[in-house]
Amino acid sequence: MNTINWFPGHMHKARKDIAEVMPHVDVIIEVIDARLPFSSENPLVPALRGEKPLIKLLNKADLADPATTQRWVEHLEQERGVKALPVSQQRPEQIRNLLQLVTSLVSERQREVRPARAMIMGIPNVGKSTIINTLAGRVIAKTGNEAGVTKAQQKIKLENGILLTDTPGFLWPKLSPPSCGYRLAITGAIKDTVFDYADIALYAADYLKWAYPDALKQRYQLKELPETDLEILDAIGRQRGCTRKGGGVEIQKVAALLITELRAGTLGPISWETPEMTTREVEAARIEDERRAKEKEEQDRIRKLKTKKNRR
Repeated sequence: MNTINWFPGHMHKARKDIAEVMPHVDVIIEVIDARLPFSSENPLVPALRGEKPLIKLLNKADLADPATTQRWVEHLEQERGVKALPVSQQRPEQIRNLLQLVTSLVSERQREVRPARAMIMGIPNVGKSTIINTLAGRVIAKTGNEAGVTKAQQKIKLENGILLTDTPGFLWPKLSPPSCGYRLAITGAIKDTVFDYADIALYAADYLKWAYPDALKQRYQLKELPETDLEILDAIGRQRGCTRKGGGVEIQKVAALLITELRAGTLGPISWETPEMTTREVEAARIEDERRAKEKEEQDRIRKLKTKKNRR
């Protein structure tokens, strides 16, 4: 599995700007993708947040597996000071419920002094701008179905007096475990120019085979699923006519087809990770990091010994 990284310069600036504004904020709203709540949350947020109340807004819940989303809500709310709220842009009333939740997290005494102040943040393409426009009741934030549309902070006064600070979407410098990068690429949180469609489509096919086999078979009219990810793409390509002269399947073409349809929700509601899965991945990544650190330490020790020996 390759490593996908994407950390444009404006994202580094965004992190610094957020840290400066944070002391003046009462409540943090982090928009995450309900299909991949772990991969789409930003591990920098806890350090920036401190003890402030945090609302995890699981957006695009209509595209995610409802049962898995409920497990994520229960899992996320185990953390102190965290509230999790699944929402869909197809149901704006769900999003507007956020205003009441924000107010409830600010003490009455504090609200008497000044209106509540909230900051909304999220990685690219989780629908943050659309949520802001729904809350404001008018077009405030630029929207776009691509990563990295918002480039600068802006302050928005909402109808109930809440002052909302919008922030540019930003990812962290290292996407770890590596599978996070793949899932983010599948859902469009990373610019398409950063990765190879065939690479992430193979990952998607492998996951769907065991997690949502019926969705694959029904959408692409496959009686049985092939054994390997490459064979699955080949079968889809033949069904959809993604072939070249001579009968071979154009992998890049079928890969783009699969990813496009997955992003549109054409295969039905799909969640790309569960709390149990990501817990295992984090532990495996920790063990691998320790192994590499020890390996590097041993290599450095041997190199120093050789250098010392050569000096004699």
